[in-house]
Amino acid sequence: MPSRKHSPNKQSARKPATPRLLPKVPTGIEGLDEITGGGLPKGRPTLVSGGAGAGKTMLAIEFLMRGATEFGEPGVFMMFEENSDELTANVRSLGFDLDQLVADKKIILDHVHIERSEIEETG
Repeated sequence: MPSRKHSPNKQSARKPATPRLLPKVPTGIEGLDEITGGGLPKGRPTLVSGGAGAGKTMLAIEFLMRGATEFGEPGVFMMFEENSDELTANVRSLGFDLDQLVADKKIILDHVHIERSEIEETG
């Protein structure tokens, strides 16, 4: 039986493509920028989901506060369940003055009222 020479597949001879990295925007949140490789993807929406008490609101607040105070980026916080007093207390716990940031037009607060009786569940 004649010996067969192994001829490399053209695909395997190519160098693997270097993945294109997305430009990132630092969050200013200690530890988060490290585990995300530099922050959140620039110019793209980021969905944060989780159960009650997971820290979604605190993450969003700290991201907006640091953006406004450290990076000169204004932000909008849309409240669905929190009231202004709860939000102000959360922001104060991080060492930020929400009322001043709102007065300086660095943060806009918008309360979205959802009438539960008008929500139609599907699925």
